[in-house]
Amino acid sequence: MISTQLTLGPVYYLWDGPKWRDFYFRIADEAPVSRVIIGETVCSKRQHFIDPYMDEVAERLEAAGKEVVISTYALVTLMRETKKLRAVAAESERLIEVNDLSAFMYLDSRPHTVGPLVSVYNAATARLLKTRGATALCLPPELPMNSIAAIAAGDPGVELEVFAFGRVPLAISARCAHARSKGKIKDNCMFVCAEEPDGLDVRTLDRQPFLSLNGVQTMSHTCQALLGELDELRRAGINRFRLSPQDCDMVAVARVYRDVLDGQLDVQAGKARLNAIYPQAPLSNGFLYGKEGAAFVAAGAGD
Repeated sequence: MISTQLTLGPVYYLWDGPKWRDFYFRIADEAPVSRVIIGETVCSKRQHFIDPYMDEVAERLEAAGKEVVISTYALVTLMRETKKLRAVAAESERLIEVNDLSAFMYLDSRPHTVGPLVSVYNAATARLLKTRGATALCLPPELPMNSIAAIAAGDPGVELEVFAFGRVPLAISARCAHARSKGKIKDNCMFVCAEEPDGLDVRTLDRQPFLSLNGVQTMSHTCQALLGELDELRRAGINRFRLSPQDCDMVAVARVYRDVLDGQLDVQAGKARLNAIYPQAPLSNGFLYGKEGAAFVAAGAGD
């Protein structure tokens, strides 16, 4: 039987450099994950916060036996972003994760991974990306189970991964709604997104939580948590699951998923632990059942 692995995705939020470094140091020492994606993904203006720590974080993770993959920007619109993308592709000896198709211009078909921000909705697209050098794909988190199963059954030729925990990345923009909400503009944002290290809640007119702002990125208010669906996903051919960092104890989150996968913890107990670890957002799994993403469907009740 193929072993099931966990991936830790990149930190989407703006955390100061020392917090970001210490987070990954603890992941290296304690988290049962085999692959870790590091690097700025959302906003190039944040890059300087983590640049001084990238090398030591990568080395610490690799010394602990983790595979390190370097993330790239989800939206490339400025010359500095193009230069950074070109430099990462030219200088990095590690795998690179593509989050915007512009990265292909510089990868020259070298092996890489593809992140969940790239729209891979069918097996034909997965096979095409394989011809460009993709070795692994994290499927978009909005895909329903039947689409995931169809892609896995379509002989894509790459390792498939599913977004199993975290606020769902929904959209990204050249403008910054997070800054605008605080009376700033993107060019002079004063990095106000750092004030909400887990995203800024957006509410409807009747004050119901709806979305979450993270700089130029729009995310779900709820936290996607696929625990009861892990066995079904494995039967469909998925053997890697991504945990997206939130401002909570991600080592504990990883242990919950590892224990459920290994049969050492039942799903209901695992869900209770996730609620205790990350009480900031309700858990959801609606996308997997073809429903609104904010919904939570009890495993086995989606038929």
